[in-house]
Amino acid sequence: MKGCSSLGRLRYAAIVRLGADGPPALLDIKEATKAAAPRDAHAEMPRDNAMRVVTGARALSPHLGDRMIAGRLGNTAVVIRELMPQDLKTELDDLTADEAQSVARSLASVVGRAHGRQLDGHQRTEWAADLARQRSKSLDAPTWLWTSVVELVGVHESAYLEHCRRALLAA
Repeated sequence: MKGCSSLGRLRYAAIVRLGADGPPALLDIKEATKAAAPRDAHAEMPRDNAMRVVTGARALSPHLGDRMIAGRLGNTAVVIRELMPQDLKTELDDLTADEAQSVARSLASVVGRAHGRQLDGHQRTEWAADLARQRSKSLDAPTWLWTSVVELVGVHESAYLEHCRRALLAA
């Protein structure tokens, strides 16, 4: 169930040797797509999607970002990164509700600060007010985020069910 953001996108894994006698490394090569989240029209942002992803990763997590490079595979912008054991994602099913809220708060804080650095004080105030106006009374998420997540979950579930169907037909 991992990697649902890559469904239908170019994605490769490669094992390469680092130098003639060096150790092998596992690389993740992933298509860099257009950002789903809105941004300030005046913010400096790389136009190349792979450069945008790498620049953001270096700002949010230098240890991870320093192991990433932007590249091209044909006409497609890709991000190439070495996979390491510390890159394993948190298993949300194993967290208590309090732990999940703590993780979500921490991640939201990091991402919020990174996005907030793109705006001046007046723009941040306007953006916060815009988010508050768009907030549903029963849902604590901006409409664009909710729509993106619901669409992504739908695509993922559809692809997963198709995978299951094909596996059963092949058996």
